[in-house]
Parts: sequence; C-alpha cells; structure tokens
Amino acid sequence: MNKTDLVAVVAAKTGSTKRAAEAAVNAVVAAVAEAVVAGEKVQLAGLGTFSTKTRAARTGRNPKTQKAIKIPAKKTVSFVASKTVKEAVNK
Repeated sequence: MNKTDLVAVVAAKTGSTKRAAEAAVNAVVAAVAEAVVAGEKVQLAGLGTFSTKTRAARTGRNPKTQKAIKIPAKKTVSFVASKTVKEAVNK
C-alpha cells in the first residue's frame, strides 16, 4: 500500500472526499515527522511507536579495498509495532 492507496482507504472509511482524506493523511505524516525530528516519541495506539535512536560510532570495512574506515555516530528513526499489530500479523 502506498500513500495514494492509503488516502483512498481513509476517504472510503470516513465517507469524506479524497482531497479531504489526503489533507488529513498529510497532516498526520507531517506531525509525526516533526515530533520525531524534535526527538519526541510518538505512540499511536493500535499501530506502534516512532522514536529516534543513536547508533554508536564504529569501524567498518570498505568491501572493495578491505581498508578499515570509521563510521560516525548518527541518529536513526525506529518503529516498533504495537502488540495488536504483531498479533494480527502472526495469525
């Protein structure tokens, strides 16, 4: 499912127009992205939790030259599915 499909499903389930559903989906995505960028944890009941995590600096290896390289620490986005979603997937 992509964003267009999601907008169509939201429009059908809410009885609204696709334009209104697209505005709602865009607003939710923007709000979640802004909160995660600000370092907040976003918990959506029934879906899961978005948060940021920091990956530690580490030493990697260039596969072509086999030379050791330093990979700097960086932040990544993490998503953990809710118990409800996990159970539904595993049925």
